[in-house]
Amino acid sequence: MKVLLWDIDGTLLNFGMAEKYAIRKCFSIFGIGECSDEMLGRYSAINRTYWERLERRELTREQVLHGRFEEFFAKEKIPFDKIREFNAEYQVRLGDKAFFHDDGYEVVKRLKGCVKQYAVTNGTSVAQERKLRLSGLDELLDGVFISESIGADKPSPVFFDAVWKTIGTYRPEDVAIIGDSLTSDMQGGNNAGILCWWYNPEHRKNDKGVRIDREIFDLHEVWELITNKVKGGTEE
Repeated sequence: MKVLLWDIDGTLLNFGMAEKYAIRKCFSIFGIGECSDEMLGRYSAINRTYWERLERRELTREQVLHGRFEEFFAKEKIPFDKIREFNAEYQVRLGDKAFFHDDGYEVVKRLKGCVKQYAVTNGTSVAQERKLRLSGLDELLDGVFISESIGADKPSPVFFDAVWKTIGTYRPEDVAIIGDSLTSDMQGGNNAGILCWWYNPEHRKNDKGVRIDREIFDLHEVWELITNKVKGGTEE
């Protein structure tokens, strides 16, 4: 194994906790009131469907970023029309705090020098660059690829073509993508022809029919897997 492509939100970082913090912070900033756990759950479901529609190229990025909040506020019957301002603030607040999964920072740090490690993430440049910088991951990773900067989203082959253009080409068996999303990360890995390691701590079912080469239930398993192979002189 020579290259790991890390998804960020939902894999190295706990996006649910960051989302909860950012939404509630924005509610406070704009004086909207309280955002309950039930409201957050409904927003998360709306948000997820919008990003999945982007992955299928049914919506543009702008339609996702603003449409999700328009639908959310309409369904919650909250009279609020500053959608663009809310979204802009939300992007910033997503990077205020880093909530790691499974000692994600330490796992990446320990793997530094064993393999090349890159972030491959969908999202806005403002949010992703900020969270990577404040989390310290930007100093550990060998590079960062953000869909907004590339102009294409996972799982599009165009996204991965941009990765190969920068880091060079490797044998498919020498590259693994690690992520929690079947439709974004694993489908993207399928499209790119590389190894697909599904981060699945909740033991969900693969209901999308995508190829999974390995299930990862705890990020420490990645460290153990890579170092064992390095010590043993074997490759995936």
